[in-house]
Amino acid sequence: MATKHEQILNHIETLKIGNKISVRQIAKDLNVSEGTAYRAIKEAETRGLVSTIERVGTIRIEQKKKENFEHLTYAEIIGIVDGQVLGGREGLHKTLHKFVIGAMKTDAMLRYLEKDSLLIIGNRSEAHRLALEEGAAVLITGGFDTDESIKRLADELDLPIISTSYDTFTVAAMINRAIYDQLIKKEIVLVGDIYTPYEKTHYLRRTDPLQKWYHLKDQTTHSRYPVVDDQMRVVGIVTSKDIIGKANDLPVEKVMTKNPITVLKETSLAYAAHMMVWEGIEIVPVEDGNHRLIGLISRQDVLKALQHVNRQPQVGETIDDIITSELSVEKDGTGLVFSSKVTPQMTNALGTLSNGVFVSFITEVSSRLLINMKKGDLVAENISIYFIKPVQIDNLVTIHPKILEMGRKSVKIDIELYHDKEIVGKAILIGQLIDRY
Repeated sequence: MATKHEQILNHIETLKIGNKISVRQIAKDLNVSEGTAYRAIKEAETRGLVSTIERVGTIRIEQKKKENFEHLTYAEIIGIVDGQVLGGREGLHKTLHKFVIGAMKTDAMLRYLEKDSLLIIGNRSEAHRLALEEGAAVLITGGFDTDESIKRLADELDLPIISTSYDTFTVAAMINRAIYDQLIKKEIVLVGDIYTPYEKTHYLRRTDPLQKWYHLKDQTTHSRYPVVDDQMRVVGIVTSKDIIGKANDLPVEKVMTKNPITVLKETSLAYAAHMMVWEGIEIVPVEDGNHRLIGLISRQDVLKALQHVNRQPQVGETIDDIITSELSVEKDGTGLVFSSKVTPQMTNALGTLSNGVFVSFITEVSSRLLINMKKGDLVAENISIYFIKPVQIDNLVTIHPKILEMGRKSVKIDIELYHDKEIVGKAILIGQLIDRY
């Protein structure tokens, strides 16, 4: 039987796109406490089922597919530009496909306005009306209002009219930045992109005899299986060390390890890889928000996926990408030497190399050094910075990594940073090595 939390989430999924949702109403309709309703609504927001907007409330929105991440809803636009809804509230859940800046005569706008677009414009009432008639929403900049008749038209057509205090240029830059951020998020591979559904995997029920574990081991290449209850909730894990010396007819629940490590579909692939390497785990159950088993990920699948991601071209650049793209490398008598110019993006408020960029340099040169040595990928475990001196903007720095210790699965690297032959930074990195498939 579904829990109250699950019942609320199922109820929210059945609601019509655009419906307003309130904690009090959910609590009343489903006979649950307001605290339970609040937690479920927050979970729904995390899943992309609802969106909460200041001065508007929480509304049911269309759940985005990952490939359409760059498309924003009007509700999201409000959050980006700190906007206020003047009319057309019922259309906030809709997705816009392009935006148009209205810096032209009204008749010239007709060529650009189309259904599901957003017109960004100042206090030009005739243009507001024209946009609505063409099926476009309106974002009024400069904090201006619009005519009451236009607000009524927006309500009739379910097309939002939003007002923001920002100017047109700033608004366009903010929306572009949001779309760019969405593209970077789209590139982040999640467990949900690579996991194997439970129907294609193997698991045990808590009442199964240990004999079944031996049966599964003969069928598979591993010895670690999740244990589920009657509702398919993950309640334990069974490995070979759990069953050694135990009778074959003993129920699995008597020997299983309780509260096992699990991941969600929304867990990033990088986090899953880090955890599996650290814990030495080959198989991890994937569960939904209600702790039900939905599949498995294997250490090998995760690492293969990471290798595949590393070979893919990027759409958006993160700060780390910008920083490390400046690094060049050459060989000297002692090994690899990296160098980079200190660009404006690498500096702090004082115009010197920031501590965060220094750490990025440390991890990047260490990773490149190990890849060059064909020792696998690096997962940093500990970085100790001994000192860092100010390095001014536009100065050239050289970075000298040196391996102090290396085992089969771990490494310790000394990193020194120089400017004009003077040492300006020193750190020690300790990390784990993971095989490259």
